[in-house]
Amino acid sequence: MTRSNAITVYLSLCISLLPLISAAQQIDSTTSIDGRVNVINTAVPFLRISPDARSGALGDAGLAISPDANSIYWNLSKIPFATQPGALSVTYTPWLTQLVNDVYLADVSGYKQLDETQSIAASLRYFSLGNVQFYDFRGMDQGQFHPREFAVDAGYARKLSDHWGLGITLRYIYSNLASGYNPDNGSTYKAGQAVAGDVSTYYTATVENDNGGSHTWSFGAAITNVGNKISYTNGAAQKNFLPTNLGIGGAYTTQPDEYNKITFTLDLNKLLVPTPPKDSAGLANYYDIGVVEGIFKSFGDAPGGLKEELEEITYSIGVEYWYNDLFAVRGGYFHESKYKGDRQYFTAGLGLKYNNFGLNFSYLVPSGSGIQRNPLSNTLRFSLLFDFGKKQ
Repeated sequence: MTRSNAITVYLSLCISLLPLISAAQQIDSTTSIDGRVNVINTAVPFLRISPDARSGALGDAGLAISPDANSIYWNLSKIPFATQPGALSVTYTPWLTQLVNDVYLADVSGYKQLDETQSIAASLRYFSLGNVQFYDFRGMDQGQFHPREFAVDAGYARKLSDHWGLGITLRYIYSNLASGYNPDNGSTYKAGQAVAGDVSTYYTATVENDNGGSHTWSFGAAITNVGNKISYTNGAAQKNFLPTNLGIGGAYTTQPDEYNKITFTLDLNKLLVPTPPKDSAGLANYYDIGVVEGIFKSFGDAPGGLKEELEEITYSIGVEYWYNDLFAVRGGYFHESKYKGDRQYFTAGLGLKYNNFGLNFSYLVPSGSGIQRNPLSNTLRFSLLFDFGKKQ
């Protein structure tokens, strides 16, 4: 890694460590969202990175599509409805490929159906920032470090009826971005740790046609990453919110015959995190906000009122076509307001399946005014999938 690239990653790291200060500096004294950037930053943002290539090709939509080995990330309550009694997925996602070649996200996820109504699942997500050369604010060499983060998930899902399911997930989060580093401000950074949970629900219903075709409607919702705040210093007051999120999604699948199947899906997501204060004077009160209080405040605390609250909602649209359950073509689009992060991109991908083995690819093409700002720009990521067992 060159010195310039190391500084780039280091600056990104500083923003991750001090999200509230960064956000506060971006906000001016106006009360309207027009012309003002007001990004909601959180700790451990890697928890909101799509970990699988299938949903990655659908514009990062996954709440209501058919269940697979990665459902623990999107909506655990889907897995009792899976057509296979068990599955495993391994995904590799390069990160910031236009700057460095040693930053990546790796994910291993899987599930096992215990019986007709109960299922369990687990996953491990590991985010490596490679080897980073640290410099202080005077440009003095502070040595190398290997920032890394991971999350371990375990979950249980159950059918409540033939059409309705419920899932609960527990998560341990470890984030070691600069442990032991001593900047000029006198702070000593440490590894952050947190425990969080998800609650999800899923509804699906299929109508069979007289000609052998079918139509399936599905609905999914999930509240994810509800947990204690995380700190990277010994100062008890400086604890940052996890990326608690509310997601609602729907999907419609039509299968005109035994060979062709097409799915349309839409996801809406909103961070359940308070809007940052207008200036640094409000940071102390912001740090005092509790997790539960912050969730409720997130629905009505935007300085720009209802208009700004609506700007905080992102949407993902995706289309998936399968031929004979052997070959899939996917496409999608993701949109985020230019005032809340400005991530806008198109996605595309392919899927292959042979017996119990599958392979998914996805590719991201940035669009809009933030065309150069996505770390996955023009990046190919892939997932390996393995089904095991036979449905009784």
